[in-house]
Amino acid sequence: MIVYGKNVLSQLQDDPSTILEVYVQKGLKNSQIQQVLKSLKGIPVHEVAKPYLDRMSSNGIHQGVAAKVKDLPNYTIEQLLKKVPEGKNGLFVALDELQDPHNIGAILRTCDAIGVDGVIMTKHRSAAITPAAVKASTGAAYTVPTASVTNMSQALQTMKDAGYWIVGTDFEDSRDYREGIYDVPVVLVIGNEGKGISKNVKKNCDYKVNLPMKGNVQSLNASVATGILLYEINRQREL
Repeated sequence: MIVYGKNVLSQLQDDPSTILEVYVQKGLKNSQIQQVLKSLKGIPVHEVAKPYLDRMSSNGIHQGVAAKVKDLPNYTIEQLLKKVPEGKNGLFVALDELQDPHNIGAILRTCDAIGVDGVIMTKHRSAAITPAAVKASTGAAYTVPTASVTNMSQALQTMKDAGYWIVGTDFEDSRDYREGIYDVPVVLVIGNEGKGISKNVKKNCDYKVNLPMKGNVQSLNASVATGILLYEINRQREL
């Protein structure tokens, strides 16, 4: 897998075993990148022309650096649950068929900031954690464990069996997001950018919440909505 961008590279230096090779634009003078490169002992570093990096990143904003890395680990639901510290009310985010890798990356970034225990994604009809998603996550794709599942409904049932409340996001038959019950283990479900949460997944939700809309726009970007909801969960838990 190819990832790119100086912030992603900076994040990867905390676990250099994931890096196989680094590619740097010839003549690049960036103190942040140079500092990171000095810390990467024994990892091949290649100086290449900008067009080469453009092709590697599919014309993404690479900022003069890219890296070939090991594939991200894909955990099982059971492995994610075991990662939750003892005594903590776990918090997970489930992404039900999200299509935009930039949304996925931005959500991972917020999950890292809040301290979410993991993200559950669907294998089919969903964007994967692509290089663009890793870039948008500013490296959080390497700090937030993820599970890619074939059947989201079954995965959520496993979470329910483990004591988690499943909180969906929807306008119908839902409560104001500030009235949610969050002092329990929670899985927050975010639906597809256009269709929202699928019918089968809705059946697994213990309740649903909505973000009140006072203007003419009827919905928020998925990553923005996720950020608002996660910070509300965090705020209530800290109280």
